[in-house]
Amino acid sequence: MPPRSPLPARHGLDAARLRTPDRVGTAGAPWPTMGAWLRHRLPEHVDVARMLTDGRFVDDGGRTLHDDDPYVPARYVWFHRDLRDEPEVPGVVHVVHRDERLVVVDKPPFLSTIPRGRHVMQSVVVRMRAELDLPELSPLHRLDRVTSGLLMLATEQRWRGPYQTAFERRAVDKTYLALAPLRADLELPLVVRDHIRKDRGTAQAQVVPGAPVNAETLVELDHEVDGPDGTQLGVYRLTPRTGRTHQLRLHLSGLGIPIVGDPLYPVERDVAVDDFRTPLQLLAAEVAFTDPVDGAPRRFRSVRALPLVAQTPEDGRTGLQG
Repeated sequence: MPPRSPLPARHGLDAARLRTPDRVGTAGAPWPTMGAWLRHRLPEHVDVARMLTDGRFVDDGGRTLHDDDPYVPARYVWFHRDLRDEPEVPGVVHVVHRDERLVVVDKPPFLSTIPRGRHVMQSVVVRMRAELDLPELSPLHRLDRVTSGLLMLATEQRWRGPYQTAFERRAVDKTYLALAPLRADLELPLVVRDHIRKDRGTAQAQVVPGAPVNAETLVELDHEVDGPDGTQLGVYRLTPRTGRTHQLRLHLSGLGIPIVGDPLYPVERDVAVDDFRTPLQLLAAEVAFTDPVDGAPRRFRSVRALPLVAQTPEDGRTGLQG
């Protein structure tokens, strides 16, 4: 068990942690100083020299590390990463429910669930930790960055276990709505069953023919609507019985009715990561389960409706509902 960070959270983010190797070789430490090890350990684009000069690396006791400090094995090092200037993701994060254990939010498209890669400040976790003053707030499941709708979070670490177990046991019923083309020859409802694989480093997931089924979605037509160009579109009700990466998007694309606004399926489009003009028309609309802590029935519904429209940063950030 690593020690507790000596650095406080910054922007709702915990400090990053590194650890020097346990042992040194018979010829001594391969790195003469801690500065040399940090340069070896961190990517080339990280300005280690500047961070050392600024006193941004500390040890377990919070003591500032210096470039010429002798290398010490099995030592924890803590620091805060540099963050890029992120354009603000437009749209309101609605808080649809909050109690001692749970926060349920309704997120807009393009807002990441967790701080990751190029999206750190512009993530649900970082925003809501600060806005709700809940430093331990953490998601119990994830939504794709471009997907909108309901996301459940635990208020404190001690509540994560029971709810995550409920998700793992598929004891949480989730319903999505998607806007997609109509196919006159498609008989609905139907259940799509296949094997989905998502390789690390690739944008698209793939269906693997003949492999054991690991993805299952019930697809129903909820109602028809007029599209912006006068064509008829369908609002589809999707009930996933598994939770593979991009499952719903891939299943509708495979049926010949790709979700409106999808930048990946059926063909990957070149869309800038900070282009917020075309929302994916996929909404996590409802979640229902029996609370694993007190046995109470729980049901939450999104305050959004399809079609989702592009928004601007002036449209607000957080809205409290209920």
